[in-house]
This record gives sequence, structure tokens and C-alpha cells, in this order.
Amino acid sequence: MTGNDRAGADRGALLLAGLGAACISASAILVKLAGTGAATTAFFRCFLALPLLVALAVAERRRRGPRPLAVRGGALVAGLLLAVDLVLWNHAIAEVGAGIATVLGNLQVLFVALAAWALFGERPGRKFLIALPVVLAGVVLVSGMIGHTAGGTHPLAGIGYGLGTSVAYAAFLLILRRTSAETLHVAGPLAEVTAGAALGSLLLGLAFGGLQLHIPWPSFGWLLLLSVTSQTIGWLLITSSLPRLPAAISSLTLLLQPAAAMLLAAVVLSERPTLAQIAGAVVVCTGVLAVSLSASSPRRDRPSGRARDRAPEHTAPAPSTSLASAR
Repeated sequence: MTGNDRAGADRGALLLAGLGAACISASAILVKLAGTGAATTAFFRCFLALPLLVALAVAERRRRGPRPLAVRGGALVAGLLLAVDLVLWNHAIAEVGAGIATVLGNLQVLFVALAAWALFGERPGRKFLIALPVVLAGVVLVSGMIGHTAGGTHPLAGIGYGLGTSVAYAAFLLILRRTSAETLHVAGPLAEVTAGAALGSLLLGLAFGGLQLHIPWPSFGWLLLLSVTSQTIGWLLITSSLPRLPAAISSLTLLLQPAAAMLLAAVVLSERPTLAQIAGAVVVCTGVLAVSLSASSPRRDRPSGRARDRAPEHTAPAPSTSLASAR
């Protein structure tokens, strides 16, 4: 591939990644517009996406062959954890608003690094240890605990749900990375994860209440749009494009999601964050970016833990290795 061809491919990948981030950034706004319960929203978001994802997975299987049963089972288990993540995140949206909840839901990179340290002995670098207290301070600011906040918000509950959704998403990422890393398949793992998330959301709704299978048509329309844009198109665009971009560009592109979500929430939902919350969002995003870049830096003694830094051009890593946030 010549230099001009490579530059053109990189520009195309950057465009696809930007479009994918834009699709996902509208998730919280669509959740708010749907106005259904947390478990109901999570269930329909995943269930409505399954027909298209299954069709894409079948076509992909014909081209690239089947995947091991254990790998497929791991994706389903990861999907159950994604259900926990989505339900908690939907609660966070109700407590602190769409824009702020999206910022709070992007902390999984911290918990992935901590879990990798505890479970696999992958000691985080100095940047992580410096960024951690800074990010936590930003979380306090962005939650609205300091200063005046809009009525109807509950900062403490928002922090709890925000941290909970990031922990659940980190567990989802770790399991999917261990079972599906380096796979050539994209639609297959996503279809299995989405099926597991639909099942998990259904079980959570039945166990804790709040599940509604009969919803108004306007709400159904918003949930259908959510399933198509975020759960399907957004995931597929980002998963297929990020492996072709440098780690720094990938991280910056995905951090467009919380920024765009706050802007959309202000325009569509009239959510007006305070100056303290905006400052906290900047602190959180900057800290997460620093940690992400530190985690994806090549190591001389071993391959990087993130597949997009070492994947050949023709491979497409599993969603767990290339998505910062799929909400």
C-alpha cells in the first residue's frame, strides 16, 4: 500500500469512527426521550437490534467460517454483564441527566486497568496513578455535588449508578477480551453479546420489577432508533474502523461521545450543566484520555494489552478491545 493509499484509508477510518461515535453519543438522549423504565429500555434496545445483527452474523459466518463454541459462550456471558451496565446507566440518566450520565459512564478504562493489575499482574503506569485521583475529583464536580444543580437531579445516586455502570462495563470488556480477542469476526460477537444483554435485561426486569412489554408507540419508535443507531450501526462502525487508526486518534475520537452527548442534551432536552459540572467533565475526559493512552502505549517486553495497537490491517479485533463505550 502506498503512502497516499494509506492516508486515504486512515481518513476513511477516521470518518467511520467519527460517525460511530456520533451514533453512540445520542444514546442517552434517546433513552430520555423514550421515557420507559431502565430494564425496559435496555431490553428493547438489545432485542430490537437482534434481527439485523443475526442476519449480519450469518453472512459473516459464511465468509469467515464458524467460531469455537466456548468463544461464543463467552460472548453471551459478557452480554449478561452488559445488561447490568445498561440498566445501571439508564438509572444514572434518570438521576443526573443524559449528558452528565454519559460522562460518568466513561470511566471503565480506570476499572479495566485496576482489574488487570489485580487479576493479571499488569501494573499500571505512572500516568494512571497520577490521573486516578484527578479523575475522581472530576467525577465529584460533574455529578453536581458541588454548587447549585438543576432540580430533579440526585448527585449521590448519579455517582453510585455511574460508578456501578463503569464497573459492570469493565467486567464485560475483560471477559470479552479474554474469550474473543484477535477474532476476525465483528458481527458475530456483537450479535451474541446483544442476545446475552437482551436476556440479562429481561431477567433483571422480572427480578426487580419495572419491566414493561407493552409500551406506547412513540416510546417504541425512540427505542427502535436507539437499537439501530447505537446498538448496531455505532458499534459496527467503531469496531471496524478503530483498528486502522493510531491509539491516540482512537482515544480522542471516542472521547467525542461524552462531549457530543452533553451538547445534544443541552439542545434537545434543555439540560444546562453548571460551570462546575462542565469543568468536571473536562477533567474526567482528560484523565480518561491520559489513562487510555498510557494503557495503549507499546511495551518493549510484551505486546500491548489493547488489540488495536497490534492487530494487522486485515484483522478486526473483538468489540471489547476497540470500544471505549458502547452505550
